[in-house]
Amino acid sequence: MASQMAAVAGASLQAAPARSTPRRRAAALAVRCAAGGKQNVLVVGSGGREHALAWKLAQSSSCGTLYVAPGNAGTQLEPSMVTLPQLNTSNHDQVISFCREKGIEFVIVGPEQPLVEGLVDSLSAAGITAFGPTAAAAQLEGSKAFMKNLCRKYNIPTAQYETFTDPAAAKAFITQCGAPIVVKTSGLAAGKGVIVAQTLEEAYQAVDDMMLNNAFGEAGTTVVVEEFLTGEEASFFAFIDGENCIPLVGAQDHKAVGDGDTGPNTGGMGSYSPAPVLTPAIEQQVMEDLVYPTARGMCAEGTPFRGVLFAGLMIENGRAKLLEHNVRFGDPECQSLMVRLQSDLLESLQAQCRGEQVKLEWSPDPSLTVVLAAKGYPGSYAKGGPIRNLEAVTGAKVFHAGTAMKDGQVVSAGGRVLGVTATGKDVVEAQRKAYAAVDQIDFPDGFCRRDIGWRAVARLREGAGR
Repeated sequence: MASQMAAVAGASLQAAPARSTPRRRAAALAVRCAAGGKQNVLVVGSGGREHALAWKLAQSSSCGTLYVAPGNAGTQLEPSMVTLPQLNTSNHDQVISFCREKGIEFVIVGPEQPLVEGLVDSLSAAGITAFGPTAAAAQLEGSKAFMKNLCRKYNIPTAQYETFTDPAAAKAFITQCGAPIVVKTSGLAAGKGVIVAQTLEEAYQAVDDMMLNNAFGEAGTTVVVEEFLTGEEASFFAFIDGENCIPLVGAQDHKAVGDGDTGPNTGGMGSYSPAPVLTPAIEQQVMEDLVYPTARGMCAEGTPFRGVLFAGLMIENGRAKLLEHNVRFGDPECQSLMVRLQSDLLESLQAQCRGEQVKLEWSPDPSLTVVLAAKGYPGSYAKGGPIRNLEAVTGAKVFHAGTAMKDGQVVSAGGRVLGVTATGKDVVEAQRKAYAAVDQIDFPDGFCRRDIGWRAVARLREGAGR
């Protein structure tokens, strides 16, 4: 497989020069905050990740009025923030005008789409400090072809691969390599554009769906075909400012829709942090072999990365390879991270924007998030289903994602609807508390996996001999 992959020439890297966020503005913000001033903040996004970020930002002593756009029903119900469902965050001029009108000095862009579309670039050009990479740097997630070619050029461990714009050529290559094999959309597909094909027929169908049937729109016009890696997946996060890299913590996501990791991939059905598979030795290897070379490579390409880098890993025999890079916090990993974070998030993000060394403090207690999704997800699903009894939930924090308010009632408005996050003295307790809270919620049109955290629970029980 590796020799066949290497036989096909890789595409060349193409990237536009990036405009970095001026640190002088971030430094001015720090001076005002040190003098006791508060600042108005905007969080862009509508998912559980953005609810979790806003929830943590609201705890900062330097946070003034906190806005979330477009937000969801959960952010609307939080008294510490103002939700703006009417603000069109894809209209950069509208976002800039709103920031100026409300005196917003700091913006956190949560999802990948507005990052790829250059919202940080537009805000920076308007003199507004924003946390996140430029559009050029966001290619790390926006184009898997770009990311894989960067790995090849800078010797970053990853699966052997080739990219294709012609479906017949992709199928011929698949025939040459055999199954199992992985077919990915190069563009953004909300976490659903990865098909692990166990047979050649499944791989051919994936190519047809992506390239001929437009199942993922423009995202599937280019596909990446890569070798199937075995091992255990994990997520690792780091702050990057050019060539400066600061490790954060790890987590483990559950991408498959069904118990036992069965069924199609989703944006994520649950997560927990920390991930026991990410030992200190492996974390060091990830930094040395994956994170630092990525940061240096992006600088060498003229597209320095600034923001949070989320490395999706495959770990086997004590070594990690890169599955993919994401240019933002994971969802639902972010929810699991935010309840463990003990540092001031706003101060930490702003210090990172100033290029300062940031050391975040984390609770040693594990956290676990269970996602409640609409029945039918990740396929077709109904919207508008009532969600009741949220106010009665105890022992956990409920982060909203695909929710809306209708006549004073919380209703479903997306595929992944809620994330129920709990902490405990160990992962078993966190899991028990999260599912106890899930069972308190009345959502007839919803479902969840019942085995989130199963790997960590198994490790804990094996270690305890029970």
